[in-house]
Amino acid sequence: MKKDNYKRVKQVLYIILVANIIVALLKIAIGLITKSASLLSDGIHSLSDASSNIVGLVGICLASKPKDKEHPYGHNKFETLSGLFISGMLFIVGGKIVLSAINRLKNPVIPKITILSLIILIVTLLINILVSIFEYKKGKELNSLILISDSMHTRSDIYVSIGVLITLIGIKFGVPVYIDSISSLIVAGFIIHAAYEIYKENSGVLVDRVVVDTEEIKAIVLDFEQVKDIHKIRSRGSQNNLYIDMHIMVDPDLTIKDSHDMVHDIEDAIKVNLNQSAQVIAHLEPYIPNESVTLK
Repeated sequence: MKKDNYKRVKQVLYIILVANIIVALLKIAIGLITKSASLLSDGIHSLSDASSNIVGLVGICLASKPKDKEHPYGHNKFETLSGLFISGMLFIVGGKIVLSAINRLKNPVIPKITILSLIILIVTLLINILVSIFEYKKGKELNSLILISDSMHTRSDIYVSIGVLITLIGIKFGVPVYIDSISSLIVAGFIIHAAYEIYKENSGVLVDRVVVDTEEIKAIVLDFEQVKDIHKIRSRGSQNNLYIDMHIMVDPDLTIKDSHDMVHDIEDAIKVNLNQSAQVIAHLEPYIPNESVTLK
C-alpha cells in the first residue's frame, strides 16, 4: 500500500473511532439505566468496535513503516496481524456475553423500557449504518484489509441493534422477559460470526492463500504473441500487496532484451487488468513443442 493510502486509512479510522465511542457510550448508559442485558451487550459490542479502531491505528502505523534491510518486503503484514488481533478480541467479547446471558436466564431482570431508550437505540443504529457503509466503501477504495474487516464488524453491529430494538419493543408489549437473554445470545452469535469471518480473511494472507484465479492471469499472459505457453502460476498476499509468479515459455531465439521488455509489458497488463499493486516475477523457459508437456 502506498504511503498516502496509509495516511488516508488512518484518517478514516480516527473518524470511525469517534463515532463508535459515541454510539457505545449511549448504548451502555441506556442499558444500565433500563437494566437491559441485550442493550448493554450491544453497547459492549460497540465499545469493542472502538477498541478495534485503536488496534487498527497501531497496526497501520507499523505497516506504514518503509522497507529496510531486515524487511525487504516492507511491514505490510502488521495490518493483517491487527485484523487477527481484532478477531481474537471479538471471540472473547462474544464468550463473555454468552456467560452473561446464561446468568440472566437464571436470574432474570425486567428491563425498564422508555421512549428515550428506544429513540437513542434507533439513532445509534442509523449511525452504525452510515459508519459501516462509509468504512467499507473506503476500504475498497484504498484496498485496506483492516478497514474492510472493521466494517464487517460494524455491519454485524447493525443486525445486533435491530435484534435488540425488536426485543425491547417486544418486552414493552408483554413478551416474556427471557427474550432479553435470548437476544443477548443472538448478539453473541453475530459477534462470534464476525470474529470468524475476520479471522478467515486475514489468516488467508498469512498462509499465502490464492488471491487471483490462475485462469485470469493465464488469459492475460497468453494474449502476448511471444508467449507460447504458461504454467506454475501462483499468487499470494492481499489486494493491496499482491505477488504473482509464473513460468513463461517463449521461443528459444527470443533475445534477452526482447524477453525483458515482454515481461515488463506483461506486468503492466496485469496491473491494468487485475491490480495496480501487483508485483510479477516471471521465470522464462524455452518453448520446444515436443518437450512442452514434459516441462509442465
